[in-house]
Amino acid sequence: MACNSCSTSDGGAPKGCKNNGTCGTDSCNKLTVFDWLANMSLPNGQEPFDCVEVRFKNGRKEFYRNHEKLTLSIGDIVATEASSGHDIGIVTLTGELVRIQMKKKGVNPSSAEVLKVYRKASQKDIGIWSKARDREEPMKVRARELAIAHNLEMKISDIEFQGDGSKATFYYTANDRVDFRLLIKDFAKAFNTRIEMKQVGFRQEASRLGGIGSCGRELCCSTWLTDFRSVNTSAARYQQLSLNPQKLAGQCGKLKCCLNYELDTYMDALQDFPSFDTKLFTEKGDAVCQKQDIFKGLMWFAYTESFAQWHVLKIEQVKEIVAENKLKKKVSSLEDFALEITTEPEKDFNNAMGQESLTRFDQPSRKKKNKKRKKPSGEKNLRTAPNSEEKNNSRPAGNKIIPNRKNEPKK
Repeated sequence: MACNSCSTSDGGAPKGCKNNGTCGTDSCNKLTVFDWLANMSLPNGQEPFDCVEVRFKNGRKEFYRNHEKLTLSIGDIVATEASSGHDIGIVTLTGELVRIQMKKKGVNPSSAEVLKVYRKASQKDIGIWSKARDREEPMKVRARELAIAHNLEMKISDIEFQGDGSKATFYYTANDRVDFRLLIKDFAKAFNTRIEMKQVGFRQEASRLGGIGSCGRELCCSTWLTDFRSVNTSAARYQQLSLNPQKLAGQCGKLKCCLNYELDTYMDALQDFPSFDTKLFTEKGDAVCQKQDIFKGLMWFAYTESFAQWHVLKIEQVKEIVAENKLKKKVSSLEDFALEITTEPEKDFNNAMGQESLTRFDQPSRKKKNKKRKKPSGEKNLRTAPNSEEKNNSRPAGNKIIPNRKNEPKK
C-alpha cells in the first residue's frame, strides 16, 4: 500500500515521495491501519464518530475528540490538546474504524481523559513544528555527551519535541534505576526548554528506531506488531532450536518475538508425543530419549550403558512399550522395534549450464613467476660474438683497420 506520489515512473523505477515519514496519505508510515470502511456511507440519521486517531513521531498514536465538528480526513495536520500548550500531529484514521481501534486498545470513548482537537494547523504552526524537529538530531548528540560526562549508565535513544516547541521528551533505556536530577538541570541550561525524561524498554526502543531483521524484512515491532509478549527460552526448546543467544536474540538484545509465532502449533503437535523424560525398560537395559522429530513423528532412544548408539522408534511403538512397562513387563530389546534408516546417496550436481563456480574468488590467485629459459653456452657465444666479416662490414667505409698482432708468433 503506497501513496500516489510513490508510484512508479515511466521507466519502471519507483519515484518515492521523499517525505521521510510524513506522507500525506499516511501510507508509507509504520503501523498503518487500512480504512476498509472508508467507502461505506452511514445510515440515515446517524452522526459520524466524533473521535479521530492522530499520529506523532515514530508511530506514536493517540485518540482525540473532534469537539469542534471539524471536517477532517486522513492526512490533515491538526493542532491537538497537550499538557501545556498544543501539539501537532497527522490524522491517520477517521470514522467508525476509530471506535473499533479504541475498543481494541481499551480506551473508553466517553471518558473525560480523551483530549480534544483544537483546529487544523496553520502555516505558522507547521513552521514552528518543523523547526523544532530540525533541532532534535543535534540535541541528541549533545545530550549523550552530557550523560557520559555524568557517568550515567543510560542510553538516550530519541528526542521528541512538542508541536509548539515548548517541551522536549527524552526517551532513554537503562538496565537499572538512574538518578538524572543533575542531568535534567544541565539539559535545561543547554537547550533552554522544558525537559521530560521517559524510560522505554529495549523492545520499544527497537520499534521506535526500526531496522532490518535477520529474515531480511523490516522489524515486526516497527511495522505491524503493537503488543510485546514475553518470550522465554522454553519456546526455543519446544521448537528444538539450539540455544545460541547470537541467533535467538534480535536487535533489541532480547529474544526474538517471532519465536512465539509457531509455538502454539508445536505445542499442539507435542501433545501426541510421550514425554521427553520417558524411560523405556527392556531386558537389555533401560533407555532414555535423546531426540524428537515432530514433523516425522520419530523419537531416538539410547541405552544408559551406551549413549553413543541411538535407536529410532515411532511414537506408536514408544506408546506400546510404555503400556507394557505399566503392566510391569519388559520388552526384549529396542532393536525389535527400531526402524532401519537408509542413508540417501549424495547427489552430485553437474555444471550443466557451463557457469563458473561461485567460490572462485574465495582463494587468492597465485602470481605467476616469469622463469627465464636457460640457453646453452654455445648458442650464447654464437649470438654474442659476431664474425670477423660482420665486424668488417659493420665498420664505416674509410676507416683503417688495425690488425691485432698480439697472438702472432714472434719473429
